[in-house]
Amino acid sequence: MKRRRVKITGIGFVTPAGIGCEEFLRHIQEPVSRVGVLKRWPDEAGSFVAAEVKGFKLESYVEGSNPKRVPRHTQFALGATLLALRDAHLSLAQAQERSPLIMIGAALMDFGTIGKIFERVAKSGLISAVPTSVADSLVSGISAAIGNLIGGTTRAMSLQSACCSGLDAIGEAAGLVATGESDLAICGGTEAPLHLHPMLELRLAGLAPGNPERPEQQCRPFDRWRTTGVIGEGACVLVLEPETSPRPAYAFIEGHGYASDMAEASCLGLLEAVRLATGNAGLRPGDIEAVSAWGPGHKVLDAAEAAMMQQYFGDALAEIPVSSIKGAIGNPFAAAGAIQVGCAALGLRHGFIPPTVNWQHPDPACPLNLSVKPRFVSHLNTLVNAHGLSGSNSCLVLTR
Repeated sequence: MKRRRVKITGIGFVTPAGIGCEEFLRHIQEPVSRVGVLKRWPDEAGSFVAAEVKGFKLESYVEGSNPKRVPRHTQFALGATLLALRDAHLSLAQAQERSPLIMIGAALMDFGTIGKIFERVAKSGLISAVPTSVADSLVSGISAAIGNLIGGTTRAMSLQSACCSGLDAIGEAAGLVATGESDLAICGGTEAPLHLHPMLELRLAGLAPGNPERPEQQCRPFDRWRTTGVIGEGACVLVLEPETSPRPAYAFIEGHGYASDMAEASCLGLLEAVRLATGNAGLRPGDIEAVSAWGPGHKVLDAAEAAMMQQYFGDALAEIPVSSIKGAIGNPFAAAGAIQVGCAALGLRHGFIPPTVNWQHPDPACPLNLSVKPRFVSHLNTLVNAHGLSGSNSCLVLTR
């Protein structure tokens, strides 16, 4: 069967670095961190540091909507979808006519709804439980909400592969467009983990900082003095179409691969995922011209990813520009990989590689070609990496 090339024709960003393509494009090139102190819980809960999406209002995108009844990760996905369709110059009616495939990834259920119900029951008793809370908090509800917004017959599916969910949703959707099973896909990732739970548990697990001092400097991808990552929130949704579409391409999705780690071997599966993705794209290690690294700023995970890249690229690694956008926007789990893809697509169109914010002290364990400043260089392709704490790994290859 002849496979069609698949192109990105629309991108919708909802991130701490900006909402919409224009704002995100401008801000992601700035060596600025959007990480700050969260001040929404009682003092006895301690300090929390994270990257928030500011200024987002669902009512600005979905007329007549009630944000109190829509989980925050679903709100982000709905807003990002409408931004992506607008960017592709597609109306909701035009999208409905094409019975689109909808595939959105998220790592977590809606902890906002779950937490509120637990507090309500603890305060007022079992009779105060809400029967719709389970259905409202499911990951599957995200794609369903987008399908309801578009109307008509859609093929809605949600994907959950830990932090790789957004990248995998894009890769799987691209595969279905390539084989002709869909002529229009709306895909990406969303996440809204900035609730007391799971933030409390993530901090206790050493996956989020508890020190409120200089929060903007705490996420330091690949830096020698990094400690742990910083949690973020947001979404990125893409419009995918076959190469015959009349709309211009930001970039083409040429390869996708995923693989799991073996026990006690972080990022080992990432090596296999890279081999699969580049093999599917028909590229060799020496052909890759840029890498959008996962790089969460975690002491162990950053070094493990760097070791994987050394093994795959060998001596050529020193010449390949590598970047991580986590220092700018934190780590929004499933949304992170999707935002990386959107950013890489913009980079291919506009000829830039974003800065690795807060990278100041080179680490011998991470001998990568990094820069704290944006690099304005024309390049033909980008490899995008994602890694999940459950041992999941995913990679995508974009070409111009």
